[in-house]
Amino acid sequence: MQAPCTATRDSWPPNYVAVWAWRQSQLQKIRSNPDLLAGAKEFYRTHPIEFINHWCDTYDPRNAGSDTPTRMPLILFLRQEDLVLFLWGCLKNEESGLVEKCRDMGATWVCVAFSVWLWLFWPGASIGWGSRERDLVDKIGDPDSIFEKFRMLIRGLPPEFLPAGFKIGEHLTFMRIVNPENDATITGDIGDNIGRGGRKLIFFKDESAHYQRPELIEAALADNTRVQVDISSVNGPGNVFHRRREAGFDWYRGADIPKGRTRVLVLDWRDHPAKSQAWYDQRRQKAEDDGLLHIHAQEVDRNYFAAVQGVIIPAPWVKAAIDAHLKLGFDDSGGWCAALDVADEGLDTNALAKRKGVILRHVEEWGERDTAVTTRRAIGACEGHGPIELEYDSIGIGAGIKAEANRLIDENLMPKEIQLVPWNAGAKVLHPEKRVVEGDKQSPKWEDFAANLKAQGWWSLRTRFEKTWRAIQKLNNVESERNFTWTPDELISIDSRIPLLRKVEKELSQPTISKGPSMKLVVDKTPEGTKSPNVGDSIMMVYWPIPVRRPFVISDEVLAKAAQPIRRRKPL
Repeated sequence: MQAPCTATRDSWPPNYVAVWAWRQSQLQKIRSNPDLLAGAKEFYRTHPIEFINHWCDTYDPRNAGSDTPTRMPLILFLRQEDLVLFLWGCLKNEESGLVEKCRDMGATWVCVAFSVWLWLFWPGASIGWGSRERDLVDKIGDPDSIFEKFRMLIRGLPPEFLPAGFKIGEHLTFMRIVNPENDATITGDIGDNIGRGGRKLIFFKDESAHYQRPELIEAALADNTRVQVDISSVNGPGNVFHRRREAGFDWYRGADIPKGRTRVLVLDWRDHPAKSQAWYDQRRQKAEDDGLLHIHAQEVDRNYFAAVQGVIIPAPWVKAAIDAHLKLGFDDSGGWCAALDVADEGLDTNALAKRKGVILRHVEEWGERDTAVTTRRAIGACEGHGPIELEYDSIGIGAGIKAEANRLIDENLMPKEIQLVPWNAGAKVLHPEKRVVEGDKQSPKWEDFAANLKAQGWWSLRTRFEKTWRAIQKLNNVESERNFTWTPDELISIDSRIPLLRKVEKELSQPTISKGPSMKLVVDKTPEGTKSPNVGDSIMMVYWPIPVRRPFVISDEVLAKAAQPIRRRKPL
């Protein structure tokens, strides 16, 4: 009988009957041969994922009255497995983490199960949990509270795995859980007192984007734990949770995250195997009917800027462009193009985007401040694609890119197929006499519409997303788009396999627009104190490349033919 393992989309929902049968079979073996228990405990000491899948339960009261029980095995799906690896990596590296989640992803249950694993197998571990209100941390009999989840999970474990001498009434009390065998503890704190309960190995802050005075909590936690994990749905821009998320680096398996920087794990609704596009559309429609679309954007889409006015590219347009080439049936015909946005200062990162045709195929970011190293890394990432233009942000610190590129050229180290092209965000617009909407004489000219190249580039990118959105709407038989026509060259598609996909979505919908002193369009970074959308800027640049006047080159074949003697016809 196969042991329970992490579920995939194809194997969801799990076969809970088979899981219970396996558990009963294993318990019978352990009880008939006690030596197996010691081996099992030694195995689980370094295998938290297997321990959770094999022995932990969860609870969902929404299943009451259905064929699915309210208490069932906690079988992780793939992104929940990532969450366990993420937490374990934070611990091993003594780094803080942040989990940005949409609703109903089971994040709290998984973190509770991980905490129980620590409590059982890490002697002396002190685990802290906190939230903004007492009832959210612990309310006897209320499974919505964190510590009632702990009690339900621990009571559901086979007694063989409970600590020696463990007594529920004595060791499983209000906001405090003690392991009498190894002295590990799990304790709770509330509101402004979070972090004042003593030093912790790891501290979980549940729904931390919703705290009233988060700065007080940060001050208390700073000296009490090396590993702080914030778990929350989003609650608008500018708060401590959002600022920490902006300062962090997106985590994925194999990610190289600098020491001392917050690791960020995103739990998106599409990561849940039970949630489909039909589920999303139905939920969004209900929110729209109820006049709560902004709540849907915040809770489901994880959109910090749901209430921000003047966003250039709406989030639904970005989502529609994900794998648009697969939905609409076009390919990546065309050449490669790349763009490098150079880290400026503070929390900014370098970002490199590459597209083939109109399909965004690659995005990466890194925190290196040495422009020479950044230049070599970007050039290395562009090798092997054939002829490719690499647009680079040439103002400010980006000027150092040209110096390193010139050195590589002088030393004959620059790959011949790569051509670096300076991209100046503050430069004048391209094609100033052309209309913003081609063919429409009522549309303004670019020179009258956009203040600079950056504003023109972002508006042009918006146009691509809008047309892609309309093409998808037509595909879905939306009546208003029945007569809409398009060609692939006008659209954009985002490859869903990009590791930074969630960050791409967020940053493309971050910039806003306004009118400058000359009444021309300018691009704003929003809100104040938010990290610059370098990833978004690199994508904008790669879809708005600077035309390059190439030198006239005569091929070797033509030169060889020209060198041949001219054969003159004999006179008649």
